[in-house]
Amino acid sequence: MKNKRYKKYKRLIRLLNIYPPYLFAGIRVVDYNDAFTYFKVKLKLTWYNRNLVGTAFGGSLYSMCDPFYMFILMINLGENYIVWDKTASIDFVKPGKGTVFAEFSINTDEIENIKKEVDLLGKKVFEFPCVVRDKRGEVIARLTKGVYVRRKNSLSS
Repeated sequence: MKNKRYKKYKRLIRLLNIYPPYLFAGIRVVDYNDAFTYFKVKLKLTWYNRNLVGTAFGGSLYSMCDPFYMFILMINLGENYIVWDKTASIDFVKPGKGTVFAEFSINTDEIENIKKEVDLLGKKVFEFPCVVRDKRGEVIARLTKGVYVRRKNSLSS
């Protein structure tokens, strides 16, 4: 990745931690790799992100998982592709008590396959699973994110 683009995305990730919807929801990016193909995010339960029964607000659990697959693809596919979050579903398995974590990863082979499919088809929605876990590794929620990808020069939308 070109040095200028790398610095741009590194800055974006730092800014994400002070982005008001994340800052006030207690969400923080705690780890990522240099290729921007992996992110780890945490949500610390606080008085301002608890629901009426004292557990993590479902909207905060979803928010912590919202943009990362889109980010991975936007950064790694480059400027010739349009990438949008298209669909999402979430299954709340158990109450989020305390700090919870989610990890997002798309390996470079998968990214190359996505690029090839989109180049062939013009566009496609790709689905990615995500699991939110507590400190003990117990599942709090399961999500599926659908990310729409198309070539910029493709006439179909």
